[in-house]
Amino acid sequence: MTNIYTDFIQNAFSGTFVTGASELGMKLDRINAYIFDWDGVFNNGSKGADGSSPFNEVDSMGINMLRYNHYIRKSLNPIAGIITGEKNPVAFTFSRREHFHAVYYGIKNKKDALMHLCEAHDIQPDEVAYFFDDITDLEVASMCGIRIMVGRNCNPMLVNMAKEKHLADYITSKDGGNNAIREATELLKALSGKYDETIMQRSIYSEHYRDYLNSRNIPSPAFYTVTDSKISETNPLI
Repeated sequence: MTNIYTDFIQNAFSGTFVTGASELGMKLDRINAYIFDWDGVFNNGSKGADGSSPFNEVDSMGINMLRYNHYIRKSLNPIAGIITGEKNPVAFTFSRREHFHAVYYGIKNKKDALMHLCEAHDIQPDEVAYFFDDITDLEVASMCGIRIMVGRNCNPMLVNMAKEKHLADYITSKDGGNNAIREATELLKALSGKYDETIMQRSIYSEHYRDYLNSRNIPSPAFYTVTDSKISETNPLI
């Protein structure tokens, strides 16, 4: 990736580049999994009486295009998953609809969930791009290959700490209630050097995109939580 192109990206995106665009693009080459926190990332963190919090279709499209971009570059579908501290029915619905591989919920130490996921899919933490927003995510972020922090104005000290301790590579200009995920996925697609191809292939619903979609739709998510102090597969509808 040329310096001119990476300079353009750094000027085009209004978030904070803790890691420069050129280095971030090189990190992307190693990524094989995209893992998301839920509350405060897909939404503003507000909760319903049943523990649910919503997602946005603009963000959903961004994630799907990021996964297709990965398929274009590597001819494989990446691992996709959610790690959340709470039981969230909307997150379960989203993961099924989008054919994610795994959802970890009700696990207070998120590092345990990350290591379980990596072992289950035979990958290393530095192959994971992690999208997060808050204190409980920092240990996981310190281990992952790409760390995208959702920015918000209410915790400037936390954001500054993430920058100073290099616990994030990019901090979004948008918050979770205003399409931070779409901002982040647009950035990663741009850094791949395959942005235009990704968008154009989807826009015409090409045969290549249909092949990706058929492959993407094969997995059904496995759900995990802590039972008797161990991470176990479970049925969250029970």
